[in-house]
Amino acid sequence: MAAHPRAAWRFAAGLTLGGVMALPGVAATAAPTLAACDAPFATTLQAAAASDARAYWLDRQTIQWPNTGASDGVFKLYYAATPAISASRGSAVRGAEAALTLTPSTNALPDALAQRFRFVGKGAQLQLSAADSARLPQLLTGQLVLVLEGTDGKVRDATGLQLAGALDDLYAAASDVTDLGVTVAAASVGFKLWAPTAQQVAVCTYASGTAAASSIQPMQRDSVSGVWSLQSTAAQDGQYYRYVVDVIAPSAGLVRNLVTDPYSVSLTTDSRRSYIADLNAARLKPAGWEREHRPKRVYFQPDMTVYELHVRDFSINDASVSAANRGKYAAFTETASNGMQHLAALSKAGMTDIHLLPVFDIGSVPEQGCVTPQIPAGLAPDNTEAQAIIARTQASDCYNWGYDPYHYNAPEGSFASDPADGATRIIEFRQMVQALHKTGLRVGMDVVYNHTFIAGQNEKSVLDRIVPGYYHRLNGNGEVERSTCCDNTATENRMMGKLMIDSVAQWAQQYHIDSFRFDLMGHQPRAAMEQLQARADSAAGRHINLIGEGWNFGEVADGARFVQASQLSLNGSGIGTFSDRARDAVRGGGAGDSGMQMISQQGYINGLVYDNNAQAGKRSVTDLLQAADMVRVGLAGSIRSYTMRRYDDSVQPLQNIVYGGSQPAGYVSEPGEVVNYVENHDNQTLYDINAFKQPAYTSSAERARVQMLGAAINAFSQGVAYFHAGFDILRSKSLDRNSFESGDWFNRLDWTYQDNYYGIGAPRAEDNGKDYDLILPLLRNSAIKPTPQDIAFARDAFRDLLAIRASSTLFRLRSAAEIRQRLRFYNTGSGQVPTVLVGHLEGAGYPGAQFKSITYLINVDTQVQKLVINEEQGRRYQLHPVHTSMTAADKRVASEAKFDAASASFVIPPRSAVVFVETY
Repeated sequence: MAAHPRAAWRFAAGLTLGGVMALPGVAATAAPTLAACDAPFATTLQAAAASDARAYWLDRQTIQWPNTGASDGVFKLYYAATPAISASRGSAVRGAEAALTLTPSTNALPDALAQRFRFVGKGAQLQLSAADSARLPQLLTGQLVLVLEGTDGKVRDATGLQLAGALDDLYAAASDVTDLGVTVAAASVGFKLWAPTAQQVAVCTYASGTAAASSIQPMQRDSVSGVWSLQSTAAQDGQYYRYVVDVIAPSAGLVRNLVTDPYSVSLTTDSRRSYIADLNAARLKPAGWEREHRPKRVYFQPDMTVYELHVRDFSINDASVSAANRGKYAAFTETASNGMQHLAALSKAGMTDIHLLPVFDIGSVPEQGCVTPQIPAGLAPDNTEAQAIIARTQASDCYNWGYDPYHYNAPEGSFASDPADGATRIIEFRQMVQALHKTGLRVGMDVVYNHTFIAGQNEKSVLDRIVPGYYHRLNGNGEVERSTCCDNTATENRMMGKLMIDSVAQWAQQYHIDSFRFDLMGHQPRAAMEQLQARADSAAGRHINLIGEGWNFGEVADGARFVQASQLSLNGSGIGTFSDRARDAVRGGGAGDSGMQMISQQGYINGLVYDNNAQAGKRSVTDLLQAADMVRVGLAGSIRSYTMRRYDDSVQPLQNIVYGGSQPAGYVSEPGEVVNYVENHDNQTLYDINAFKQPAYTSSAERARVQMLGAAINAFSQGVAYFHAGFDILRSKSLDRNSFESGDWFNRLDWTYQDNYYGIGAPRAEDNGKDYDLILPLLRNSAIKPTPQDIAFARDAFRDLLAIRASSTLFRLRSAAEIRQRLRFYNTGSGQVPTVLVGHLEGAGYPGAQFKSITYLINVDTQVQKLVINEEQGRRYQLHPVHTSMTAADKRVASEAKFDAASASFVIPPRSAVVFVETY
């Protein structure tokens, strides 16, 4: 179809069509022609000097300019349709069309407004008149400069403005628009894009992912919502599209951006074009999709036992997967492969969920033509060649964890067999979910709504090239905050929060996703997460489990901008956060330790006091006692109200125990609000951190046992149990502390159980090089590397632990009240044996308990321990059936663990986790 002539564009932009009022007279440039559809991603129509944005629109009438007082000056808001305004100090403003005079106000802000903008510093509060604020929708499409003028008419100070408050107030109705993106009807295709500051918007359509544009059509603007829309008979299902958006970007001027849809459901190769599709269409559903079996094994959040897995890691190294499917969604459909057999065995043992590292569209991996670095065979265990080869190709290789969102609603193309076809990634993603569900495993997604891959006028920026300055959180100068690593999004802003909520609802409904793990969730408002929970449940027609990282840091820390979805602030919400309490006690030290800290800060399972390494120095027994108490905090689910006898014989609720100098160790109201883990994709694997911390003389067999002590603590802890893929087979990343772009070489998994890939070379120098003096000698120590027998032991012992956890709901109590009632710890206080944890669970009358009572004991010591627990006298205990099974991995437990009812004594072998049960 030929391009619309300019007259047609003006008609569409200036008149009422179909009840939609377009904003009149704002376009400062000619309408784009068909040539714009195949032009570069951005064209500058009129350049402008970059400016700061130190003032804030609070709503449509109110501006606050921090650190600025009225004194004897006058505040004016200058405007122009093009970025022509110049406002230099000491000179008169030039290039403006006109100005609005603002009235300083001392009135108190409404509570909601004061709370939302509580982070904005004190300064001049300025008001537009009602008549002027009515003009604001049009003015926001042009350039606005706020100026403090002296009585001489010359500029004393000038700044741009941050627009979020005004846009959220003016276009609140956009929250109710349910069909942003593309909608396929029988004879037409609908497009909707929220772009309230755009001067004009058009849709380009393409017959394929590579064909030249076949049409360009102008869109109409709804003045109430700020949404541009088009119902097109030129576009067809299965074709592709992009938007042409003319908008003023503060960093560049008036630009014509050729951009994909933030609500894209799929794309072509490298996300160059959005795909026209209805996710409900039969052509996009694999056979049996509507009737697919979804596991019902999780009734309450503490029932979740999670295995965190990267799609590429799962199969790229698995020779039992067909070559074409390795590293792809389709690998999960090969049920006879070693990897799928491994997952099936985990499922049978009691694993409930697979959590996939990011599988939405990401910006860091080329979807076609990516390279896999070739590492020569025979390199020394401490070689630096492997990491150097990987570093040279990291921008073009096939590997990344994926924490770099490009399009939140579309599956990543590098995992699809054909990234050029928008349908393929949808179908194959669904087939992956089907395959995991058939294996008895629910499917979770790791989602990253706290930042985007990039912002501004960069080619892989989407949101910021449609509504510049809105979707990202800005600092006091108007620059994008980057505390998360990348360009932080502002989910406190109405339409960014809506995008997040709409996205999760789509994944839950259209892809049958069962749970979500939120990256850096503490950078999002609690209110948005609670809205998301309700919306996701409604969309899916079932409860969707939500967990995430509740770390408290950055510009939002301590509630600076809103009540966060962070550890302490989510208390009572039902949303789970990862706990660092027991994690740090178990491992020793903190997640960010480096240098000698990694060696000297031993943890509860790897030798603290009782098995000192050469560098640990003198640690007191009190350190060990305090670590044991912190591990018990985790075993009790970090419940605030749970009362425990401490190492100093005081009896206190967990919220009174101090963690990290100032935080409560017990921080949740209910067990579903805590996620227990000792290893995930971040930081060193447990096997690797233990290589730093355990004495050098520790045998590989004992290292495997220590790994399983960590697994036992996690499995017996109340709350959600979370494990990193490969934890059960002693996964190593050759001491890499941050393998996000370390390639397949350092991220491999071996489902044949022959190698854990310890000692395959020095990890990437970028993140590890400063510690090479510690790392290289460890890698040279071949005694640290496990044997296939060690790996097999860990694999089977882990499955035994899963089976024990799954055998009784007492390990998965549903409420804080039940934990207070049914869980008690023995061997506590100042007279305890500090290397042995003893937990007793009372089962009488509890649904699914299976046993009258359970007592578990975890001996982390290198020596056998005998304890007398007077409260257990006369019990009719026997070893848990898993321990006495012919297939039990830990033969030491079956032969050496004992209980004597008359003396109430327990004998626990060294480095063992033992469960005794009393039957009815």
